Amino acid sequence: MKNTLLKLQPWIEARRRFKLSHAHIQMARELGMNPKKMGSLANQKQEPWKVPLHEFIVGCYFKRFNRSAPTEVRSLEQLIEAEAMRRRTKLAQKAKKALVASKNSDTSNSESDVSPV
Repeated sequence: MKNTLLKLQPWIEARRRFKLSHAHIQMARELGMNPKKMGSLANQKQEPWKVPLHEFIVGCYFKRFNRSAPTEVRSLEQLIEAEAMRRRTKLAQKAKKALVASKNSDTSNSESDVSPV
């Protein structure tokens, strides 16, 4: 969970800093944008010919994917929770597999200990 949180932390900061919605952040991530470089893209006050950042993201997303928004919008918090749930189920499956393997090895050991008379 730490790795996931560390990977998504710059996106959380960009969402807060540039007042972007969950959909805009998801679109920017799908486009492969760098959250650390968004400050240069969101500079429409000093450079008036630039469009606002959220409009720029929507425009780029439409050019690339031919749709104006993602089909399913998931927030960063939902992504973190889904990753944590995936890890928990993976650990549970691994523990279950280890338990079954230990039972099988115990059974085979007890059968080999008994010698026929």
